[in-house]
Amino acid sequence: MEVINTVGRRKSSVARIYLSEGTGKIIINKKDLTEFFPSAILQYVVKQPLQLLGVEGQYDIKANLYGGGFTGQSQALRLAIARALVEINPEDKKNLKDHGFLTRDSRTVERKKPGQPKARAHFQFSKR
Repeated sequence: MEVINTVGRRKSSVARIYLSEGTGKIIINKKDLTEFFPSAILQYVVKQPLQLLGVEGQYDIKANLYGGGFTGQSQALRLAIARALVEINPEDKKNLKDHGFLTRDSRTVERKKPGQPKARAHFQFSKR
């Protein structure tokens, strides 16, 4: 099996991954998964597609993550992993799609409008 390259995005985070057969190592920006994401919840989010298909220890993943915060980065990585698994075995697509792992969450921060403190908030109106 050759190396599979996919991209995942979420908010302003971008994850580029290289998936190959191996022992289950996940390296992110030259750091181990547990070192890059100390939170157990974020580690769980990253591993969700692998656990769903039961292929957790079969593939090595090298990822480059940039932009956004840790939550967006973990979800971008999850999308990239799910896309790579579909490239390996197209029959897994329905199962991953049913669990929402192949859907790109397009919600981003709304821009700040002029004359307002934030995107939707307004300065308090003073009649006098």
